[in-house]
Amino acid sequence: MVEMTAPSDALHSIPALLARNVARIGALPAYREKEFGIWQSWTWAQTDDQIRALALGFLSLGVERGDHIAIIGRNRPAHYWAMVAAQMCGAVPVPLYQDAVADEMAYVLDHCGARFIVCGDQEQVDKVLEIEDRVQHIQHVMYNDRRGMRKYDHSRMNALADVQAEARAGHFRYEGELTKRIAELDYDSTCVMLYTSGTTGKPKGVVLSNRNIIETAKNTSGFDHLRHGDEVLAYLPMAWVGDFIFSVGQAYWTGFTVNCPESPATMMTDLREIGPTYFFAPPRVFEGQLTNVMIRMEDAGRLKKKMFDHFMALARQVGPAILDGKPVSMMDRLRYGLGNILVYGPLKNTLGFSRIRVGYTAGEAIGPEIFDFYRSLGINLKQLYGQTEASVFITQQPDGQVRSDTVGVPSPGVEVKIAENGEVFYRSPGTFVEYFKNPESTASTKDAEGWVATGDAGFFEDGTGHLRIIDRAKDVGKMADGHLFAPKYVENKLKFYPNILEAVVFGNARTMCTAFVNIDLQAVGNWAERNNIAYASYQELAGHPRVYDMIQGHVEEVNRSVAADPMLAGCQVHRFLILHKELDADDGELTRTRKVRRNIIESKFAELIDALYDGRDSIYTETEVTYEDGRKGAIKATLTIRDAAVQGTQTRMAAE
Repeated sequence: MVEMTAPSDALHSIPALLARNVARIGALPAYREKEFGIWQSWTWAQTDDQIRALALGFLSLGVERGDHIAIIGRNRPAHYWAMVAAQMCGAVPVPLYQDAVADEMAYVLDHCGARFIVCGDQEQVDKVLEIEDRVQHIQHVMYNDRRGMRKYDHSRMNALADVQAEARAGHFRYEGELTKRIAELDYDSTCVMLYTSGTTGKPKGVVLSNRNIIETAKNTSGFDHLRHGDEVLAYLPMAWVGDFIFSVGQAYWTGFTVNCPESPATMMTDLREIGPTYFFAPPRVFEGQLTNVMIRMEDAGRLKKKMFDHFMALARQVGPAILDGKPVSMMDRLRYGLGNILVYGPLKNTLGFSRIRVGYTAGEAIGPEIFDFYRSLGINLKQLYGQTEASVFITQQPDGQVRSDTVGVPSPGVEVKIAENGEVFYRSPGTFVEYFKNPESTASTKDAEGWVATGDAGFFEDGTGHLRIIDRAKDVGKMADGHLFAPKYVENKLKFYPNILEAVVFGNARTMCTAFVNIDLQAVGNWAERNNIAYASYQELAGHPRVYDMIQGHVEEVNRSVAADPMLAGCQVHRFLILHKELDADDGELTRTRKVRRNIIESKFAELIDALYDGRDSIYTETEVTYEDGRKGAIKATLTIRDAAVQGTQTRMAAE
């Protein structure tokens, strides 16, 4: 095994890590990309050649120190190379969400002052051209995929491959300047600028230095014993800090291989083919996979379904204990081993999880039932707690200390404290430098001693030292009767059911909790087909009485579970409705990382919330929606409102 560790003061930038990897493991694969159904590989030496050619090309186009270079597209090696090439030039890479609409893109490009933009394909180029009149400092656009680009005006536009070809032809003109700029990079140089998801307002540009990224990558790679033989699948949005720390920070520190799937549609197939050893996914990915599993098992034959249910019941009892090396009887181990042959092994192989050594989920709280399901299969899934401003990592769960209700202990090098009001604060080598062009927000978030306010409420458990996050501090409140109100706790329990895609719970300062529910069209559509229920649209299916009966059963089961927790028993859902449309980022209801924008929803659907509390059984509503091509439209519907049985109190409380 090649030793990859070295004093971090000698590895003060991502280009420096690249040079070390070329020297030590230059013949090993750094990147793979699936194109036209075939995996192509680049070694670390070939990666260095590609990146240097791009950097020379950037210099030939006039990239200056401190310039911001925007990268817009899905996970492709060329886009990661562009980010490192920008750093080599002394510029700052700024990845954007590829599914952002033109207006969202215009805000970020204008705010960061990007003069150069790297686009993935024609779609991204078109969005940039659409906003050129509003963002007038754009000087040059480059694109990775040539398809559809032949007839465009190329006076200020080039294919990335052509930029590289020109740079290779005239490399002698810029080699000296590039070497000089690489040598100027140090620990305090900016490594990347990433924009927050904008849950409560306009996105903020988070400036992260080489120190932030490299120290975090070094500490967390050691925590989980990551090595250059590991494999990851890069499928998360490149604009998200999680993708950057895994696919750039840790990848360049350890030298492991980054695999880019062919497309979102083939991601699951590509996941099975690669079989990553290190895997990260937000809860929605694990929720979606569990939904697919449950749908397929509902369609399975009676014998297979009975065998699945039997061995999954056993797995829930002993699987996590076996995974953590805890005492389990020999008989249960033998039964679990048989289950691994018949159920767990084939299921993990189908999911692409057969080789996972370390798996993480974060971004928001995951439902305990979902989390325990994967660990019961023998998958080492753990939780971490982090933020963009922390270079991701604040806390992690050590092996053997994994639980569904905590987010672990402070990551190496991180200090965490709880304020008197319950808010979580941290400071670490990964703490961001500043919010770009926003000193007021920087000062209000990070104090003079480096402590950062997370905005989340939590506490450390006595005895274990593990951190428990209750909810966003601003979302945690009290019911009118004094009970604690923590909506995310209930929402996650609701989303455990495959039929429920999203849930939003209300109740702060009110006499009871109520909820909006989004059904999962795939899961409920499959159920409707099996039960001979005809429907013509999402709206029609969501309003069907039998769908309401099913969702009501789920809500009441969650109420029984919530009632068992004395601290949160007041959060039981008394009334609910099923929304006539899916909450959508294009409509401003979710962030691009699919976090609920509560303030937007409370404002946009105020009349529906009022109806939940004033005793009505139905309400007519019209809702504006945004189509994929940017056009606006309206959906009209009459929504049913249902009561749900609650435990330990009256089924229906007085309306406000």
